[in-house]
Amino acid sequence: MILLDTHIWIWWIDQNQRLTNHQREILQNHESTGLGVNVISCWEVAKLVEYGRLQLICPVEEWMSSALAYPGIQLIELTPQIAIESTKLPGNFHRDPADQIIVATARVFDIPLMTVDGKILNYLHVRTLT
Repeated sequence: MILLDTHIWIWWIDQNQRLTNHQREILQNHESTGLGVNVISCWEVAKLVEYGRLQLICPVEEWMSSALAYPGIQLIELTPQIAIESTKLPGNFHRDPADQIIVATARVFDIPLMTVDGKILNYLHVRTLT
């Protein structure tokens, strides 16, 4: 399994051209083993729509239902272990709680995180895929 950062999940579902061919190949290759999405990403999508920073082709409820049923997608709940890990990330990580939870999820499950977020890519205490 690999974990998808929120923007990667959105781009994958919406077939956005921002995904590189290499990223698409990685995602396709992991559909059978799992494309993890932390539940915090659901909240992030809803907030982006609420703030007008993300426009979907359908209502957010419909998009979310389809996006969670997409091949390979596995919803990862926010567990107490992930919540605690998000507050104890080693080194110097930024203060965005959603990013902290996503990084903590990758660390707790010991899986790579696919992202293009420079702050996460520069964080040495999580395995990433770009």
